[in-house]
Amino acid sequence: MSKDLFSERSHDYARYRPHYPDALFTYLAALAPARTRAWDCATGNGQAALPLAAHFEEVVATDLSSAQLAEATAHPRVRYQVGTAEESGLPDDHADLIAVAQSFHWFEHARFAEEVRRVGREGALLAVWGYTLLSADARLDEVVHAFEAEVDPYWPPERRLLDERYESISLPFPKVQADDFAMEIEWSLGHLIGYLDTWSSVRAYRRALCRDPVAEMRAALERAWGDPRKTKTISWPLHLKLWRVEKGRNG
Repeated sequence: MSKDLFSERSHDYARYRPHYPDALFTYLAALAPARTRAWDCATGNGQAALPLAAHFEEVVATDLSSAQLAEATAHPRVRYQVGTAEESGLPDDHADLIAVAQSFHWFEHARFAEEVRRVGREGALLAVWGYTLLSADARLDEVVHAFEAEVDPYWPPERRLLDERYESISLPFPKVQADDFAMEIEWSLGHLIGYLDTWSSVRAYRRALCRDPVAEMRAALERAWGDPRKTKTISWPLHLKLWRVEKGRNG
């Protein structure tokens, strides 16, 4: 069953996580066989569901965390409901697009593939994407990368799939070549610190060592940032993988 690692701080997750580029959703909608319905699987607080609603008549956004769903923004074309990646509760042949943003590594992949084959319509597009380390400028990147190395041993083992940029994913559907996309946002230093504090590895580090790695790294982050009144452009490359759902065959 998919893991719930984010209910504990669902408000911070909604506030501090970056948002995906509109161009990504325009691209995915163009590849979908129709625009009747999208399933946003493991929606969290709806970061992918809302932009999908600009392109589909209905978006069904499921998550195993009711706390995360409580932080989601209501939209007339988005229906939020509790459900897992492996047991969504959705009808057969329901979705033209199945989207999985920053969460595939937590799934039971074989069972999820079975659910995709059941819920997806013939020819539906399955889109899986995630992101890892941010980039801003050389000085700040050095500090953030050192911070990541400090907490890296405390990520759950499933995170390694994301660290590999999802290159080792094997699903029983034909692959589709994907274009490149990146997130880019203007952030304050406080927003960056809030984002780092949402990492599940940071929470595990605190529990294991009774130390706060964010507080310990703060002075170095402030020095690297410079003028605290200024924002910086932060970017993350997206690791996007696509498949075409075909009911009667394996990929």
